[in-house]
Amino acid sequence: MAIFNQLPEDVQEVDIVIVGAGAAGCVVASRLADADPKLSILLIERGPNNRNAPTVVHPFLWVANYLPNSPRVLKHQAGKEKQLADRECIVAVGNTLGGGTSVNLMMYTRAQKDDYDSWATNGWTADDLLPYLKKLETYHGLGKKEHHGYSGPVQISDGPFRSMDAENSFISAMREVGYPEPEDLQDLESTGVARIQKYVSPEGQRQDAAHTYLHPRLEDNQHPNLHVLVETQVTRVTIDGNKRASGVEFRPNPSLKPDSAKGSGTRSVKVKKLVVLSAGTLSTPSILERSGVGDPNVLKHAQIPEIVDLPGVGHDFQDHNITIYAYKSSLPPEATTDGMHTGKVDVPSLLARQDKMLGWNGIDASSKLRPTLSEIDALGPEFSQVWDRDFKNNPSRPLGTVIFLSGLLGDRGDAPPGQYFSLGVFTAYPYSRGHIHITGPNMGDPLDFKTGYLSDHDQLDLKAQIWLYKVQRDVASRMTIHRGHAPHCHPVFPPESSASYASESASDAKSAEKIDYSPEDDAVIEDHIRRNMTTCWHGIGTCKMAPREQKGVVDETLAVHGVKGLKIADLSIVPENVCANTMNTALVIGEKAADIIIQELGLGE
Repeated sequence: MAIFNQLPEDVQEVDIVIVGAGAAGCVVASRLADADPKLSILLIERGPNNRNAPTVVHPFLWVANYLPNSPRVLKHQAGKEKQLADRECIVAVGNTLGGGTSVNLMMYTRAQKDDYDSWATNGWTADDLLPYLKKLETYHGLGKKEHHGYSGPVQISDGPFRSMDAENSFISAMREVGYPEPEDLQDLESTGVARIQKYVSPEGQRQDAAHTYLHPRLEDNQHPNLHVLVETQVTRVTIDGNKRASGVEFRPNPSLKPDSAKGSGTRSVKVKKLVVLSAGTLSTPSILERSGVGDPNVLKHAQIPEIVDLPGVGHDFQDHNITIYAYKSSLPPEATTDGMHTGKVDVPSLLARQDKMLGWNGIDASSKLRPTLSEIDALGPEFSQVWDRDFKNNPSRPLGTVIFLSGLLGDRGDAPPGQYFSLGVFTAYPYSRGHIHITGPNMGDPLDFKTGYLSDHDQLDLKAQIWLYKVQRDVASRMTIHRGHAPHCHPVFPPESSASYASESASDAKSAEKIDYSPEDDAVIEDHIRRNMTTCWHGIGTCKMAPREQKGVVDETLAVHGVKGLKIADLSIVPENVCANTMNTALVIGEKAADIIIQELGLGE
């Protein structure tokens, strides 16, 4: 019923506490409140309220959430990693109501059927999850009716604006290279290239989980026992002598409340029925470990008394690895996002006239791609063996994705003024794994975080990225809007190399000559990838759904192994990756988790 930044003193006990108001947390809280309005629910979020914040509700302004002074994004810094040229990667996550759904790029993509089936978990196959995929959405795109939902809370549409000449140029070039354009790339089976829908309403408002699920229930006077506490960090779950979650401890978020140290500090609230951790892939493991649940060696090093021996906590971090390549274009200023990224667009004027461009994220096309047989052979015998094992007999399983954006995405370096387009490539199913663990008992103690990017033994992830570089360059050279590359975000080949950009003419609209890459050229590409590849903000797997002996943390009911009354509902439970931007999967996890809890507690009966 209310949003607090300080919990009233008379709230000492509730039925359910949900930690984290990201995608899944908002869904779980809302669905449980619907099931039983008498159920007292406390949803705790470390970030601020997002209600009607311009940088949230207007898709065109998304990049403002990543500015250094923005409170809506939390940046985790990993340690130096040799395979990444000793870089310390930054992985950003949502830090506001709605979590990542409030700050992401709003691309509507769904996992493949094979992805969900690969989880090999009872109740979590693609057939099991399709009802939830349909339940969450009101779909305005193409495709068969049986594949989509048409009455859910989340609007899926084109939005009010698309850069049609730009997306047509990309689609045409992809088809020229040989990729099909299916009617519906999000039907759980198709591969190829497509004009994508967005998590944007037809009128142009971002469809984040807070505005679509949570805020309507907080404002309808029908859910008096749904409470939301913002700007607050949960330090740990309290677990009683029977190994049952009995409550949570929390404190004001010092980054948002600098004077909080002068106040009462840490508080606790008791729980009658259930604690649900929904703090995300990079925060849920830390809460568990500070609660005494995790790898005994990690807990001992952090001086945390062990309550439950659960070695999988914080293990198996996965992420889609993305490298972005930008090109000069012939597009006019009104057809790219460059004006927004360079500060040349008059945002107050856009807001005053409610310009349609405010409802645009700059991304109108994407893909799910598989290599040809000759491309597979060129990647070497180790890669061929893995392809035969994991991909060959699964024709709907892509190796990677090329995303098209109208504008220069990422670091602009010394790029001269002008209009650009970007091709971002990410590996669909990386074999590399990382980890995240606490190093001490306090919230302020540093984290032991390694992304693990490009660390797999046979360098399969690197080879996939090299293949994707060649694909995107071939596509870019065929695009009618192509006017040369942006040098700061491309490999630098020797002038004598056939891959050199030196012979490129800025006046050439198309140059579709196939490049013959030498081993030396591959080495240049490899070096560039190691120095520039980064997160796709799609972290999963640190509390995966699997048996304990397989380093699993939760079972098929999302219950934490060895602890009663404690569940996890966020992307940390995903055991195997999905070829999709992960918002859809996070929402599905929330819907499924809510149903599990409703059934277990007998709500609404």
